[in-house]
This record gives sequence, C-alpha cells and structure tokens, in this order.
Amino acid sequence: MNPFNIEGGSDSSRTLFLDRDGVINVESVGSYITSWKEFEFHEGVLSSISTLSHIFNTIVVVTNQRGVGRGIMSMEALKDISVNMIAQVKDAGGRIDKVYSCIAISDQDHNRKPNTGMGLQAKEDFPNIDFRNSVMVGNTMSDMEFGKRLGMHTVFLTTKYPAFELPHDFIDEQYSSLLAWAQTLVMSPMV
Repeated sequence: MNPFNIEGGSDSSRTLFLDRDGVINVESVGSYITSWKEFEFHEGVLSSISTLSHIFNTIVVVTNQRGVGRGIMSMEALKDISVNMIAQVKDAGGRIDKVYSCIAISDQDHNRKPNTGMGLQAKEDFPNIDFRNSVMVGNTMSDMEFGKRLGMHTVFLTTKYPAFELPHDFIDEQYSSLLAWAQTLVMSPMV
C-alpha cells in the first residue's frame, strides 16, 4: 500500500531518502566503489529517479562511506563520484538535491546509519522536510533502522540480502530494485 497520494500536485514536505551503494549503483560486495570509473548505475535507476523527481519535492542520498575514513579512497574521489552521479541523473531528467556521506569509521558516529545525523543535516538544509511524509529506500537493515528512528516509511531492496518476512518492525515494503518500487508508485491506486 502506498502512503503517498501523488495525484493532484506535489506536497512540499514529501522527501525521498536514498542509500547509494546497492540502491542507485551496483554494489561492490566486500569492497568499495573508489572512483567514478567503477560506478555502474543499477538497471532502470536513471529512469526511476526521473519518475520519482515528479513525486517527491526533495530527493537526497544518505550513504555510509567508511572507505574514506579507512584511507582506501580519498574525499576528492568520493566528491567526484557524487558530482558525476548527480550530473548523470540530471541528464536523464531526474534530480538529486544533495548527497550526505558519513566517512567515519566508528559505528558510534552520529552520522553513521542507523544513527540519524545525516537525516537531521538534511532537515537543517531543507526545512520543508517532514520525516513522517518521507521514505527511506535502502538495502541494509541499518538503512531501515535509520528511517524508522526518524519516523519514515521504509522500503527495503533485496539487491544484497534476501527478502525478509513481513510484517517487520523496520520494513514497510520490499522490492527487488528501485525500478520495481518506482513502477508501483506510478501504477498502483493511491490511498
């Protein structure tokens, strides 16, 4: 069931939070995406974000990037990936309003998901955000817990882990890909 009524205009507080690796791009399991040349969009993601850009007033990426903190990649390389990703999304008719990256090594860092720091930063930068009218899409339990800690609707993608049995405390919906979820928003009757 879709909690968002996308008919009849845009709600200014409607916000989409996206994880990056495994949601937007193909994840390098057991490793890191360390440069733009290693970055590969998941099938259908560019068209999906274009569609979602008409549904959500604000779209932000919240991504844990411990590889920077560990010295495996540079902050400049991470910024280069974000700039190129945003440009490709824009060229395909979509938009990402901002990317938030946590480079901390420690799980205790307030910005590292499932901790809520990146969500609170987004709210500071985009005061129109209402977490109760927002969706978190991710492919790990830390993404889902991050969303629930802020009161969001959560969508789990099975790009890395198998599907969970629903109902689940942290997961409201689950799909095989961002494309599969975006298609349901456009195709299903709204509530």
